[in-house]
Amino acid sequence: MSASDQAIDIPSDTANEIGSAEQLKDPNYFPPLNVSIPLGIQHVMAMFVSNVTPAIIIAGAAGFGFGSNSADFPSMIYMMQMCMLLAGVTTLLQTIGFGAIGARLPIVQGTSFAFIPIIVPLVAGKGVDAMAAVTGGILVGGLLQACLAPFIGRLRFALPPLVTGLIVTMIGLSLLKIGIQYAAGGVPAIGTAEFGSLQNWGVASVVVVVTLGFKFYTRGMLSVSAVLIGLIAGYIVAYMLGMVHFGNIAKAAPFALPKIFPFGIEFSVAAILGITLMSFISAIETVGDVSGITKSGANREATDTEIKGATYADGLGSAFSSLFGALPNTSFSQNVGLIAMTGVMSRHVATIGALFLVVCGFIPKIGAIISTVPIEVLGGGVIIMFGMVASAGVKMLADVDWNSRNMVIFAISISIGLGLMLEPSALQHLPGTAKALMSTGLLPAAVIAIALNLL
Repeated sequence: MSASDQAIDIPSDTANEIGSAEQLKDPNYFPPLNVSIPLGIQHVMAMFVSNVTPAIIIAGAAGFGFGSNSADFPSMIYMMQMCMLLAGVTTLLQTIGFGAIGARLPIVQGTSFAFIPIIVPLVAGKGVDAMAAVTGGILVGGLLQACLAPFIGRLRFALPPLVTGLIVTMIGLSLLKIGIQYAAGGVPAIGTAEFGSLQNWGVASVVVVVTLGFKFYTRGMLSVSAVLIGLIAGYIVAYMLGMVHFGNIAKAAPFALPKIFPFGIEFSVAAILGITLMSFISAIETVGDVSGITKSGANREATDTEIKGATYADGLGSAFSSLFGALPNTSFSQNVGLIAMTGVMSRHVATIGALFLVVCGFIPKIGAIISTVPIEVLGGGVIIMFGMVASAGVKMLADVDWNSRNMVIFAISISIGLGLMLEPSALQHLPGTAKALMSTGLLPAAVIAIALNLL
């Protein structure tokens, strides 16, 4: 939820070109198309990589991702396709709305990183069949999240900065191992001479260096798109080294419709409990993003109607996504920051970006093109992205009153959570469901922090 708390000053010449200062603060204002379309594409560029990455990671953990040589590899391409399509659909649910559903604000939805630490242990090494339980968990979790909408504002007391900061930090820390594995050559390469080769690290380093260069020394959209530019640079270097293969592009269809329950559906206690808890946390984060948009774009507080509508769309959007084998959706904080940067509050700009994502979601070749990105290139990008998740949590913790009580809550929660994540074999005698939930590290840390905070 990293967005500026202050509305930016719009230069008078910019305001005259796009609209008046009051119009720029109005969600219902529709800027001219020559402005709206580029701004809509900017929203897509700001979230595109983060949106498809969870599908790649979860497919890899299950055993049908990059380098797996699995017959189910096309399922990963399908998941990426659905990430694009459903991100677009759920964004439209937020920007256009339907009855009480949707905030009717420029909220861009995308596939959530927060659920990765929960889902990875559930699918690890189990193949595409494990996705049925994930589908059931997302469906139930999304519906229960939507049920929170009428009274979501009254539940914020349970998640003060101490708890949310700890949880977000734990999410980032739990993902760091994946970034290093990818940069070194990917999980299938572990144990081989290729894993950790200088070539692999060299390609990943190109992504990191170029990303940092654009982040530190450019402004505006170049800075916002730094990770995407870094990935493109790494991709070019990898291509020159013969690491890019285009065979999957020819095999992909030029157009395809989504399938209902492509992986089947199964209701697993572990998946439902884990995903439901994270859905509750996601709902609170969405409230923060709504507040960030109205403060940075219009210099006002979010209304109860906007907060409820956003929560309905967040939960029902995830539940709807599960029908097509997609992963949970949530509001994307980087797009909140983009609104603060441009000063354009129009929901119709986000709608244009959403329509672009929907079109991409019907074209499997786009997913196939993304699948040609070497795992080492992706590793360089996710090292930065996951580190940013952890640093966002640390930023939240800066707002905590570090008295002795809060220090003890934080100490116990992170010690147990991080410890179990690093040594999951310590739980070998627990029943299967409890072991799957506890070994994430994130869930025990979150539950302990929430419970101790309420005492």
